[in-house]
Amino acid sequence: MGLQSQSELESTRKKLRLLQDRYDAHTREKDGDSHTRELTMRSLKRLINQLKEEIARYESTTSLRQEG
Repeated sequence: MGLQSQSELESTRKKLRLLQDRYDAHTREKDGDSHTRELTMRSLKRLINQLKEEIARYESTTSLRQEG
C-alpha cells in the first residue's frame, strides 16, 4: 500500500521506534522459551525492515516530486 502523507510518515516512524525498543528488550531477555523468543525476534525484525522500506520508499518518491 505505502505511505500517503507526512502524518502517516510520522506515525510509521513512531511505530518503528517502538518496534526497535521491543526488539532490543527481547535481545537482552534470557528468560522463557528460547524458541518462542527467536520466533518473536524474527517477526519483530521483519516488521522493522518492512517499516524501514516503507519510509525509504515514501522519502524517495517525495524527494523525486520536489526535484521534478
